Amino acid sequence: MGGGKDHTRTVLDQAAHENFPVAPFFLPRAWRADLMALYGFARLVDDIGDGDLAPGGGDAVLLGLDRVQYDDRPALLDALEADLHRVFSDRAPGPKHPLMRRLGPTVRRCALTPEPFLGLIEANRQDQRISRYGTYGDLAAYCELSANPVGRLVLGVTGTSSPERIRLSDAICTALQLVEHIQDVAEDLGRDRIYLPAEDMKRFGVTEADLAAPTGGASVRALIAFEAERAGELLDEGAPLVGSVHGRLKLLLAGFVAGGRAALQAVAAADHDVLPGPPKPTKLSLLREVGATLRREG
Repeated sequence: MGGGKDHTRTVLDQAAHENFPVAPFFLPRAWRADLMALYGFARLVDDIGDGDLAPGGGDAVLLGLDRVQYDDRPALLDALEADLHRVFSDRAPGPKHPLMRRLGPTVRRCALTPEPFLGLIEANRQDQRISRYGTYGDLAAYCELSANPVGRLVLGVTGTSSPERIRLSDAICTALQLVEHIQDVAEDLGRDRIYLPAEDMKRFGVTEADLAAPTGGASVRALIAFEAERAGELLDEGAPLVGSVHGRLKLLLAGFVAGGRAALQAVAAADHDVLPGPPKPTKLSLLREVGATLRREG
């Protein structure tokens, strides 16, 4: 693997492939830098949890581990948590990984707390232990760790946190996580994970073998339609967050909501058959949905 600077750029370049804009051009430069620092951390912890780090063990070395531990996910997550504590410590030495060093100025400038970052790490620890969810409540508790901290961090970076905004943000973030689960059923199954609640699969008569098929039968598509409706309702519940802020932040949050809605429209356009691959919204459909969201919530 190349140097730390090259590695950081490779990770951050993945932001362009997300369902929603991570740090769009219209935001103030300081916000863009802070949001990309948050994205870098979130991407790194997910790549560790999913076993998607670059080969060669470079990240293990950057986190202070032996190169042969490059695929030891629990050890890597522990090392990442230790590096996170260095971000929040005034004592030397500072954080080791370049993405964690990049995070430090954002944490100090925005007075962020460790809890949301620790939640994201814990979600990825949970992914090493739990690969099936019995109920929607179980899955929602997972989203509380895996998704909701991201919205709370965005509110922290933009200085707009309040209890009501956090509640609305949590609804949006859980919805976006559910949308991702809907899109990525086949990919997740390839990792031996299923993020569709077992109680829902039973209700619709869907087995794991059905999810492994090249295309979805009627029962699978009915299940996906049900999960998509749930995600859409959560997006609607959280959407008033857009109208609670002003200026460029309103446009950013509208982009998050619109990204989820446009993705759900792409799923519906595929007749809820997500097994051949994740249906993705076009840029035009995303822009249209941003406009519609602003009109509804402005």
